[in-house]
Amino acid sequence: MTSHFGLLLLFAVFVSLVFAALMRDAPAEQVRFGARLLAGFVGAALILSWLMFPLPL
Repeated sequence: MTSHFGLLLLFAVFVSLVFAALMRDAPAEQVRFGARLLAGFVGAALILSWLMFPLPL
């Protein structure tokens, strides 16, 4: 898993797990919140990368 997207997913999963465990008490709320965070992290990264694609190096 040395691609940028794979590393992004790995980082987003671990950050979502930690934030969900710290921010919510009930396990059902932790799962729901963690899934929303994960989707938000990955979605934001994909949108930002798509917006930055036409920029010159």
